[in-house]
Amino acid sequence: MEDKVMDSLQTTLEDWKMMQQTDGDEGADWAEKFEQDFYLFIDEFEKWFTALSNRPILQEEAESLDLVIKIQDMLPGPLQLNFLNELERMVDGETDQRFD
Repeated sequence: MEDKVMDSLQTTLEDWKMMQQTDGDEGADWAEKFEQDFYLFIDEFEKWFTALSNRPILQEEAESLDLVIKIQDMLPGPLQLNFLNELERMVDGETDQRFD
């Protein structure tokens, strides 16, 4: 399960890189792909997180998980806050509701 999280993260990071290198219609296409893949990554991470036998009940505990630290180290600064917000939602037991 952790492999799926890391694979989806890698795809997201590749999209991020391409999005930063393009503009205009091409940039908009990469931005859309990035957004889709970021939430696929979040979905994979959430599956992993909810499957934990001793799921953290505090944000600080969740942030100290090895996989979370590894992900944080790989994420560019602008994406770290988004990831932490999603992690907080999971810790709080909230369901994900996305609107396009």
